[in-house]
Amino acid sequence: MKKTLSLILAASLASVSAPAFAQSIAIINATLAIGDGSEPIKGGTVVITAGKVVAAGAGVAVPAGAKTLDAGGKWVTPGLVSGFSRVGLAEVPAVRETNDTRAARSPFSAAIDVAPAINPLANPIAISRTAGITRAVVAPAAAASIFAGQGAVIDLGADMNPVTKARAFQYVEMGEEGSAEAGGSRAAMILTFRMMLKQAQDYAKAPAAYDGNSRDALLNRVDAEALVPVVTGATPLMIHAESARDILAALAVRQEFPALKLILAGATEGWMVASQIAAAKVPVITAGLEDLPSSFEKLAATQSNVGRMVKAGVTVSMGMLTGDDALQLRAATQQAGNMVALTKVPGATGLSWGQALRTITSAPAEAMGLGDRFGSLKAGRAGDVVLWDGDPLEMTSAPVGVWIDGVQQPLDNRQTRLRDRYANPAEGALPKAYDW
Repeated sequence: MKKTLSLILAASLASVSAPAFAQSIAIINATLAIGDGSEPIKGGTVVITAGKVVAAGAGVAVPAGAKTLDAGGKWVTPGLVSGFSRVGLAEVPAVRETNDTRAARSPFSAAIDVAPAINPLANPIAISRTAGITRAVVAPAAAASIFAGQGAVIDLGADMNPVTKARAFQYVEMGEEGSAEAGGSRAAMILTFRMMLKQAQDYAKAPAAYDGNSRDALLNRVDAEALVPVVTGATPLMIHAESARDILAALAVRQEFPALKLILAGATEGWMVASQIAAAKVPVITAGLEDLPSSFEKLAATQSNVGRMVKAGVTVSMGMLTGDDALQLRAATQQAGNMVALTKVPGATGLSWGQALRTITSAPAEAMGLGDRFGSLKAGRAGDVVLWDGDPLEMTSAPVGVWIDGVQQPLDNRQTRLRDRYANPAEGALPKAYDW
């Protein structure tokens, strides 16, 4: 029955998919989640015009001439936003030729810009889109320096223009990996970090006088120039730090460089210093349910990390920070659903349904300074909308309609085509592997 209903809905959706901006689209009679932390609204309506949300909520009027889809009480949410990923940078991470996440032999670090390397035709993008992911934060991986380069924010639409914002942030390693890159100790890493920022300040004051080739230079001219927007506060600095002491060290750096606009990534032990993070007004992007001491910098891991940080007033997003960062963005709903489940576990701290959805919609958009552009169904935001066949934070639910910037997206991908090809094998020759 559920599969039949999904097929009926999918067929209905096809009728409102094109042309892209020909007329308004109204999805009515929905269990509507705005994505701002509020709880779902029964009998809600969302209206998309010219690729943007113009209204969402209960009692919203449907514009004359709008294409109307009756959701039949099913769930409608903003498109999901992966707060941390490397999607589009790797097709098969273990195959070097398809992996552009890090540049181990490059003379550059901070100046590296991932945006031109993102492949919109990568299979993980289509697979993630089928799971309701419409935007993603894409970070480079560090290689020969603690600075990895400039990350991007992308959309996962089925087109060749994926970049929502290039050079959206600078990424730096300040944990065990950063210590290894800086000479083998945290003391060396923190000193290296401070000296690199100071040299970027020197470049900003007198670019022509900066000598990036001297023995004392930790940054060549290109990398020093790339860090100028960071030290002036024009570009956010995403710091990967897991342990409580590394988090505090990262926050302390801003005392010396007050213009820094920080984002913390990882923060497995963030709950231990949540009050300090909240006081500093630094957003956190974390992995969600990580409750095992998988390394020395995660000895205080707890399943209640996210809930405790949110309770302390920290703005928390979730993303793929525990591996499979190029492939498994579809785990976002499981991450958020786990936070809801924790509210039923004695002694644990979880999130309400609305709070949990916010960690994978508006919170990551806000962390990137783009909360006014996407991440919720508030008026003026991008028309990134997902219609689900059930509660999106339940593992058995799936999207039956996805729009990005008001354009309906295909829900097939290589995995679904392989499934359909071999689901009912018959006697005789196997189906063609490729049929263009």
